[in-house]
Amino acid sequence: MVTALKALFWVSAGLTVYVYAGYPLLLSLLSRRKKGVSAAVPRDLPSVTLLISAYNEKAVITEKLRNACALDYPRDRLQIIVVSDGSDDGTDEIVGGFSGEGVRLVRQEARLGKSAGLNLGAQHASGDILVFSDANSMYRSDAVRNLVRHFADSRVGYVVGNCAYRKAAGQAASADSEGLYWKLETWLKERESDFGSVVGGDGAIYAIRRELFTPLRPTDINDLLHPLQIIVRGYRGVYDRAAVCFEEAGDSFRKEFRRKVRIVSRSLHAVLSTPAVLLPWTQPRHWLALVSHKLLRWFVPFYLLAALVASLSLWPIPLYRFLGLLQVAFYLLAGIGWAVETRRAAPRVVYLPYYFALVNLASLLGIVRAWSGSLSPTWQTIREDVPQEPGPATGLARSKGN
Repeated sequence: MVTALKALFWVSAGLTVYVYAGYPLLLSLLSRRKKGVSAAVPRDLPSVTLLISAYNEKAVITEKLRNACALDYPRDRLQIIVVSDGSDDGTDEIVGGFSGEGVRLVRQEARLGKSAGLNLGAQHASGDILVFSDANSMYRSDAVRNLVRHFADSRVGYVVGNCAYRKAAGQAASADSEGLYWKLETWLKERESDFGSVVGGDGAIYAIRRELFTPLRPTDINDLLHPLQIIVRGYRGVYDRAAVCFEEAGDSFRKEFRRKVRIVSRSLHAVLSTPAVLLPWTQPRHWLALVSHKLLRWFVPFYLLAALVASLSLWPIPLYRFLGLLQVAFYLLAGIGWAVETRRAAPRVVYLPYYFALVNLASLLGIVRAWSGSLSPTWQTIREDVPQEPGPATGLARSKGN
C-alpha cells in the first residue's frame, strides 16, 4: 500500500510538473531551429470575410465596427458581417447604421448560440478566407493582412492571431493573473507553430480557408473544433504574434471562472468529437502538442488531488509530511486570495495561488460538464453581470457555454 501511494504521488506530481515546466522545456528544444513567422504579405491579397459574433453588444459594437472599417485591407476585398444571435438591446440598430460603409447584418431571430450563428454567417460569406472575431476584440490595423499572408502556403489551413489582454482602470488582480497566464499561452503557441501546428484557435482572432469550414453543432466550440477538423484533413496551423487584437480581461476572478468552465467543457467535447486527432500517426507533432498543452493540462486537478491525498496518507514519513504541508500551505494562500478577492491592495502572493486553484477547479467542473453532456449552445459574455448558479464549494458563478 505504501509503495502504491508513493507511486501515485510521484506520477501525479510528475504529470503536473511536465504540464507547466517539462512540456515548455521540451517544446523549446524541439522548436529551437526555427525563428518564428517570416511569411511576407502576398501581392494578390485574397478576399476576406470578417465574421463578428454578437449578442447584446450595444456597449462595444460601435467601437468594433469603426475598428473593422478602419482596417488596413482593401475594402473591395473585405466583407464585414455581424451575426446577431437574437440581440434585443439595440445592437442590431447600431449595426444597421453602418450599412452605408458596407457592413452587413445577419440576424438569427431565435437565440441559438454562437456556433449556429457562425453557420448562418458562413452561408452569406463571399471571401476566400473567413476571419472570426468577437464584438469586444479590437484589431490592430494590419491584423487581417498579417493573418492572410500565411495562406500563400497551400499547406496552411488556419492561422491564429495574438489576442492581448489589457487592464482597464479599476480592474482587479484577475487581469494581472490572466495576463501572466496569457504570456505563457502566447509563448507556447509560438513554439508549437514553429514545431508543427499551433493547437486550437482563438475566438477573438483566427482565420481559415472558406472551403474548410464545416457546419457546427450548437454546442461546438468553433475556435478549437475548426482547427482540429482542419488538422485531420492534412493541413497545418500557424500562429502569428504580429496579427494583434486587444480585449479587456474579466474584471473579477468569478467572471474568469465562468469563462474557463465553459471553455474546458466544450473543448474536451470537441476533442472527443474528432477522435482522429488522438491518433499519433494522424499528425504526430500536433498530437504531442494537443496531448501536452490541452488534454494533460485539463486533468491537472485530478493530479493535484491525488498528490495531496497520497502525501497526507504517507504522513508518518517525514518527506511526504513536508510535501503535504507545502501543498496545504499553498491552498491556504489560495483560500486567502478568495477571501480578499475584492480588496485591491492584497498582495500577489495570494492572488497567484488563488488564480491557479481557480483555473484548475474550472477544469474539473468543465470535465464534469463534458462527461455529463450538460452543454448549452448559448453564452453570457464576461462583461455581463448575470446571476448564475453557484459553483461547488466556492460560491463562484458559472456561465453557459460559448
